[in-house]
Amino acid sequence: MKRLKRKIDDFLILWKNDKDKKPLIVKGARQIGKTESIEYFASNNYTNVVEINFVLEKEYLDIFDNGFNVDKILENISFKNPKFKFVPHETLIFFDELQACPNCATSLKAFNKDGRFDVICSGSLMGINYNEIESNSVGNKIDYNMYSMDFEEFLWAKGYSEKQIEDIYKCMLELKPLSKLEYDVMMDNFKEYMVVGGMPEVVSRFVTNKNYSGILEMQKQILLDYEEDIVKYANGLDQGKILNVYRKIPAFLANENKKFQISKVENGARSREYVGTVEWLDRAGIINISYCMQNPELPLGGNYNPDSFRIYFADTGILIGSLDDEAQEDLRKNKNFNTYKGAIYENVIGDMLVKAGYNLYFYKNEKGTIEMDFFIRDKDSLIPVEVKANDNATVSLNNLIDSSKYSDIKYGIKLCNKNIGFNGKFYTFPYFLTFLLKRYLKEKE
Repeated sequence: MKRLKRKIDDFLILWKNDKDKKPLIVKGARQIGKTESIEYFASNNYTNVVEINFVLEKEYLDIFDNGFNVDKILENISFKNPKFKFVPHETLIFFDELQACPNCATSLKAFNKDGRFDVICSGSLMGINYNEIESNSVGNKIDYNMYSMDFEEFLWAKGYSEKQIEDIYKCMLELKPLSKLEYDVMMDNFKEYMVVGGMPEVVSRFVTNKNYSGILEMQKQILLDYEEDIVKYANGLDQGKILNVYRKIPAFLANENKKFQISKVENGARSREYVGTVEWLDRAGIINISYCMQNPELPLGGNYNPDSFRIYFADTGILIGSLDDEAQEDLRKNKNFNTYKGAIYENVIGDMLVKAGYNLYFYKNEKGTIEMDFFIRDKDSLIPVEVKANDNATVSLNNLIDSSKYSDIKYGIKLCNKNIGFNGKFYTFPYFLTFLLKRYLKEKE
């Protein structure tokens, strides 16, 4: 099976070529392709690769027991496997499943100071207090957040070239509508991506078989695997409560306001009983959290209510896999995404924004007269982003732009099933261009 190109590939080359590089930690959810990507990079760029998986090879868990002197660590590794070769400046040491060995994080300071070997760690960060890793290795490592495949990577998997994607971006930059052929084909690709999602094994099966056969079973299995991980790794927290939240995500998204409410998770549930559960799912990379802004103004990061939020799946394919059989039938036969009250569109757009590097924020005023799905920003303005499942009125978007109360808002963005355009107040883009938004906002001037 042909390997799928990933964005981390280019990042790893840049990291290797940086003369001041520090040990690297690649973080992300399970089954998104972290290990495979690092192994591919290692085999193509190093004479010697030392790979240790702390979950599958528990005999290596004690290699740090004598302290964190690099030579002593290498001596301990070699004693367990004399075939490993440690040639300075030609060797990559890859510690996989970091969450099973927090001591490994402490060793990164020593490896960084030593400088003879390149070191990459990877882990799902389920069941580990990342603050512990952070404090153990602060200033001596860099982090890379990896996600399931974004829409651009999905297009690469289907065989689209970077030039073809660049041509589409050029239309966006020039505010020139796509041709009917370009639009229809890209919209079909996007609908496929909504159903398939970005889990590499699922995408690989889809592009190889050129149909949806077996896809749903794979998605349901990933959902079950995540449930197993919750039971296995949620130390110190009530696994049952995390499972309650996890299983209720589709129900919250189906609600009109989509807001997370503890009372809807379990009868008589109190917030204090669920402290840390949502954060655990977030740290594990399973969900994306969108926080409600207190006022639609800058700065984004210091202007939200931490107790008011919406939860989205961190991969749209996982949301699809969580729906009931009737919804599955409707989606696959009729491509009918609208019946789920726009939740699927909102989930996929939220996921695309996170993968582009944004944090998620929404707004709803107390009267309910103004509601906005997402907010992003350029260098000097706040940008409301409305996601439309149907092409109906954009009342909230117009109100936010027109009102003198919201001085940080100068224009907006509407994402829907319509071609590229600008009406003097907001830009209209088809959903599938969301992955290019960050670049567009930077370069449009």
